[in-house]
Amino acid sequence: MIISTSRFGQLEVDPERLIAFDEGVLGFPDQKRYALVQTGEGSGFYWLQSVDTPDLAFVVCDPRLFVADFQVPVKLEELECIGLTEPDSAQVFVIVNKVGDLLTGNFQGPLVVNVANRHARQLVLSDKRYATRRPLMRVSKSETLSRTA
Repeated sequence: MIISTSRFGQLEVDPERLIAFDEGVLGFPDQKRYALVQTGEGSGFYWLQSVDTPDLAFVVCDPRLFVADFQVPVKLEELECIGLTEPDSAQVFVIVNKVGDLLTGNFQGPLVVNVANRHARQLVLSDKRYATRRPLMRVSKSETLSRTA
């Protein structure tokens, strides 16, 4: 399957590997299908690229790269809508933002993906321990996220 992107042009993606957000992502409830695009060889960062809107993409990463013991404090019943019955069948991502030379992660709104069926949901955690802009790392102005497909 070929998708159009504003950052990378045309990309070939395996339709069997698309991630479906049945409720969309916060702020984008009508955008339901995304492709996970690796940003570079060995990088822990990815682009979560909308399949249907070329201009819509988020940088995401596994939060455990920065907080080793991070666990989503949620009941499994809240994830039944994505068919998740075992916590080990989930992959968690956080959306990354760049503020000046600082990368931050939205730990209050993690993305939970059922790796078995590739259905996902963005959660909103009420626990104040988790911030929407938790500092992850500083980057120099010369560092950029590159594309590898």
